[in-house]
Amino acid sequence: MARPRGLAEVARQDGGRIIAALAAAFRDLDLAEEAFAESCARAVVAWSQALPRDPAAWLYATARRSALDTLRRRDVRRRLTPAAPEPEPTAEEVMASDEALIPDERLRLIFVCCHPAVAPEARAALTLRLVCGLGVQEIARAFLVSEPAMAQRLTRAKKKIAQAGVAFEIPGPDAWPARLSAVLSTLEVAYAKAHEDAAGAGAHAGYAREMLDLTAVLVELAPDEPECLGLAALVRYAEARRPARLDETGAMVPLSAQDPALWRGPLIAQAEALLNRAAGLGRPGPRQLQAAIHAVWCGRRSLAEPPPWPAVLSLYDALLVYRDDAVVRLNRAVALAEVAGPAEALAQIDGLDLVGLRDFGPCHAVRADLLARLGRVAEAREAYDRALVLDPGPAERLWLERRRAALATD
Repeated sequence: MARPRGLAEVARQDGGRIIAALAAAFRDLDLAEEAFAESCARAVVAWSQALPRDPAAWLYATARRSALDTLRRRDVRRRLTPAAPEPEPTAEEVMASDEALIPDERLRLIFVCCHPAVAPEARAALTLRLVCGLGVQEIARAFLVSEPAMAQRLTRAKKKIAQAGVAFEIPGPDAWPARLSAVLSTLEVAYAKAHEDAAGAGAHAGYAREMLDLTAVLVELAPDEPECLGLAALVRYAEARRPARLDETGAMVPLSAQDPALWRGPLIAQAEALLNRAAGLGRPGPRQLQAAIHAVWCGRRSLAEPPPWPAVLSLYDALLVYRDDAVVRLNRAVALAEVAGPAEALAQIDGLDLVGLRDFGPCHAVRADLLARLGRVAEAREAYDRALVLDPGPAERLWLERRRAALATD
């Protein structure tokens, strides 16, 4: 028998799709967030006596009633709410199947958040807040900006959507060029955030698995868009490796040390087919190159084969033509260290904007490893400490602590 889920777990796992459904129903992002928050507040009292049979449906139904009450108080219900379908489904019917809200409702809201009326730098951030349920601090870290600056971006973005009267629907193909790049960037960042927890135990880890469905829908909507195919391939390559990401103690296993025998062959085959389709369209792009990097790794058949560092480095060089940013440079430096040595890689990293990367844990972890390999133990220990203070996931923390402890014996 499944363990009953408490409020915190239900809100974390189902909050994004409930908000997406409310936003689609009421065409008001602030109202959707406020109604969901109110339903959670009411659940604290109501659930103290007994958990409902379907907690997610309870939250959705309560949030919907709260939204309607708010609209009545504003005396504009008729103007703001869409005509209800006949007959209107019950909350339980709406929430009974994930297919009703995932991925379709979320994808619809992603397209809303990526409307041209919203500033480009705010589109992905707004989606991560509303659809994926990330906190403002988490989003600020993902985009390497301060928390107050991110909060202002989100507020302005929601106002823009309200002022522009954006339709809460997936637009027709003629509107895709103006939104597709932002949609893909949003999904990419969301997946990266969910995938960074190797143990799959973080608050947003479930979104990594949902991305398989979302990217599949996106490919159906845009079968001739190579970057859609590239992102779908990337997600499948990465999810195929999930069984090998932890060792027997629960510590993270770096990609170069993962046992290919544990990878999921069917997902790798799906990814290869998608990437081949994208290549056949003859329009290369950054997501296809990122997927190609994953493909090189997934072509490894056993740990007896050397890691494909030279090919990985070449692909990162090609990726820089499309996306020359600090994170790509950092990832490239990992491959560079294996090809040209840790000294050259460290020089490349120290030439980046380290102020912008000060709250980016992987940067400190990479620097720590390079410093350790160069014999600069005290600096390496300091870098590991910096990575640990940034609250990594449990598997990553265990790996970092082991690496730091190993320094003391050198």
